[in-house]
Amino acid sequence: MEPGDRTARGREPRWSGLVTARHRAGGAILLHVEGVRLRTAERRESWLLTLTPDGQQVLEPILSRAPVAIGVWDTGLRCVWLNETARRLSDVFPFFRLGSRPEVRAAGFDAEATAGAMRRVLEDGTPVLDRESRRTSENGLTDHVLSTSFYRLDGADGRPLGVCAFAVDTSHSRARDRLALLGEASIRIGSTLDVMRTAQELAELAVPRLADYVTVDVSERVLPDDGSMRRLGATEVSVPKFHRAGVASIHRELPESLWRRGEVVYVPPSSPFTAVLSTGRSHFEPVMDTSSGTWLDVDPDRARVIHDTGMHSLIIVPLKARGDILGVAVFVRTDNSSPFGKDDLELAEMLAARAALSLDNARQYTRERTAALALQRDLLPRNLSGAGAVDVAWRYLPSDVIGTVGGDWFDVVPLGDGRVALVVGDVTGHGINAAATMGRLRTAVRTLSYQGLPPDEVLALLDRMVVRLAEEDAGAGDEPLDTTGATCVYAVYDPLTRRCAMSVAGHPPPAIVHPSGEVTFAYVPGGTPVGLGLGSYECVEIELAEGSLIALYTDGLVERRGADIDAGLHRLSTVLAAPGLAPEDLCDQVIGTMVDGTPSEDDIALLIARTRTAAPARS
Repeated sequence: MEPGDRTARGREPRWSGLVTARHRAGGAILLHVEGVRLRTAERRESWLLTLTPDGQQVLEPILSRAPVAIGVWDTGLRCVWLNETARRLSDVFPFFRLGSRPEVRAAGFDAEATAGAMRRVLEDGTPVLDRESRRTSENGLTDHVLSTSFYRLDGADGRPLGVCAFAVDTSHSRARDRLALLGEASIRIGSTLDVMRTAQELAELAVPRLADYVTVDVSERVLPDDGSMRRLGATEVSVPKFHRAGVASIHRELPESLWRRGEVVYVPPSSPFTAVLSTGRSHFEPVMDTSSGTWLDVDPDRARVIHDTGMHSLIIVPLKARGDILGVAVFVRTDNSSPFGKDDLELAEMLAARAALSLDNARQYTRERTAALALQRDLLPRNLSGAGAVDVAWRYLPSDVIGTVGGDWFDVVPLGDGRVALVVGDVTGHGINAAATMGRLRTAVRTLSYQGLPPDEVLALLDRMVVRLAEEDAGAGDEPLDTTGATCVYAVYDPLTRRCAMSVAGHPPPAIVHPSGEVTFAYVPGGTPVGLGLGSYECVEIELAEGSLIALYTDGLVERRGADIDAGLHRLSTVLAAPGLAPEDLCDQVIGTMVDGTPSEDDIALLIARTRTAAPARS
């Protein structure tokens, strides 16, 4: 190297840089060289060179305590210098270790990718900016994230001397936390179409990552009971305005909350809560004003809670969806001494917007489900009688699964000659249309029953009737034919002969419980469901001893996701083997055992009939 090389250093009076020299032992060392131009008496140009054999001696006083991690690697990509911040990262990111190379492997860390990035920087001199490196903890629960920038160190002669890295641990950065929270919100908020659950998901998600205390209060239009608040009294300073749907706090006892979930929330007309509800704009109060002369003067209970719990910063955000304001979400800080900032307000509004859409979907679903259930209840029988031939009991359970209000039905039809018809059916599809179809089919079956036809003929006529009704509903053919059908089991019991005739249209087999407790299933040759126009049904007759029991049911009782229906039938036969129980008690036992407190995936209809011990004389 020639210090006086003007191509390399021009006419500058002073220069410095890093160079690689060969140690007398044969290895390469990194030197810091500083040159100062001198003028001799003979006016010859000379240089005074200062060589520091350890770059750390020069860099450490300046960079060792920098808040960012800084490291230097030589041309062999061996780490030759680290500042204090970088050394603290060595346990997590192993390439920050003196003497090591970036290829060093560690669980949960992609060492090869990091080494490749450093080699490319050394080869072509193009810096790599803000490269993200991740290290997952051994238990898989913690992610460490490092944002690193690499650039090449060149000597005074332009030759590469190594690679320098600047790194920042962004595992807990504010921006990353915000993105992570919003990503989590898209998964956790709205996991069910339930208004109360959705509101609680928002509250729990925001505590403590955004606020110390959060409430979600919805207007009366959001909940099914649309008139409850109108019956409550209001005063000049306190109006029933919301239902508390969600609440969460860093304190388990919820000392900040005047109302629990499900209770009606009262607010002063002049409060920021009503202002947000009426204007649709957020209320942002980084430092709460609790002085005299504010709206808190007419709300002493809230003022007391604010004082006792140390509330000092407040955000109230409207829950807006499709042009409608569904309620408000309130974010409060108590133990966290930092006041809310504008970025906190923006984050709260984003969370509230996502929750509002889920709440609106839940509201619409709740309304439709409530209407379907009401229609279903109106169309199902309330009082059934076995007309002296049988003792009957029944149960109906709507599904707990979203969107599955179905068209299950049951009926007992006295036929006037001492016989009795037993019917259980299940309309395909769900919702209000399925419930309405169920009502039409139940009426049709009753009408056909009164004609005294055998079961196979009843189902054949019902099949053709459903097709005809669908054709009439289709009108002139502008819309496709609705092929909604139903499965059905139809049985007629004659107490004089003690014989039961039955036919099945794609339905689970009836269960017969003999007086001894033995349970069998009447496997009747099953035809297709009614409504397909393919009906060809067979009729089977069996004799029932005195005190025998017949159980008709829909598939929701015996079918479970991922389980074979034979397993469900076996469980049913086991619980039915209790001949001493009255039909009412047996119904309770069957439902309790088969459902066992778990959410029902489909509607369940159950009809149990026990033959009487003395047959009436037929006139």
